[in-house]
Amino acid sequence: MPTWDARQYLKFGDERTQPVRDLISRIRLENPRCIIDLGCGPGNSTEALRNRWRASAIVGLDSSPEMIRSAQAKYPQGEWLVGDAACWLAADPFELVFSNAMLHWVPDHERVCPRLLDQVAPGGALAIQVPAHYDSPLHREILEVSREPAWTDRMAAARSALTNHPPGFYYDLLKPLAADIDLWETTYYHQLAGPESVLEWFRGSGLRPFLEALRDDSERRSLETKLMERYQKTYPRRADGQILFPFRRLFFVAYR
Repeated sequence: MPTWDARQYLKFGDERTQPVRDLISRIRLENPRCIIDLGCGPGNSTEALRNRWRASAIVGLDSSPEMIRSAQAKYPQGEWLVGDAACWLAADPFELVFSNAMLHWVPDHERVCPRLLDQVAPGGALAIQVPAHYDSPLHREILEVSREPAWTDRMAAARSALTNHPPGFYYDLLKPLAADIDLWETTYYHQLAGPESVLEWFRGSGLRPFLEALRDDSERRSLETKLMERYQKTYPRRADGQILFPFRRLFFVAYR
């Protein structure tokens, strides 16, 4: 797993939190008694959950100590845990197991997703959002740049760091185990200042494994320069000077 920087991640906090709000709005639970936010990051998703269900006991869990420290500093009233969602087991079932933009960092979804549903109390829900941008210029360009001869051998782990599946995979996997399942995709068109903002966005998430695979800052600058040359072409400026940055996300809610 990459090292996380909460300040870098939250440079686009509003854009990253909007899918959280959208997922929360679709969950058909009135007053879940207990909620866990898996991959809570710096606490922005946990705070959105708290705003919806103010009487609920809510726990935030993340594998990154840096992110948990940031969440504790900003939301000291919360309950925060450092832990690995891939092997997390609840002492008692939660009425809502929630995860925003975490699952794609975890391998073996065929095993992990049913196990997460097992942590849900009867009548509760497993609610997940994962990025689905893998055919976009954002992702395609970094894969191509990562195959530069100077560093391609060191990029193998970074190229396989993210796990993704189509909606039908999660339907076939969870529908036999769930009382009901709701799946949808949304493409967000973020209005950004320019192609450099796309790079800044990616530094806070999926670019991190690639940057960390490089030897030094000189190599990192070289990789980012190559990416910027590509993003300037694939994300052209609109008439007002800004760019539209499409970002597709997959959502699913499985009910017990």
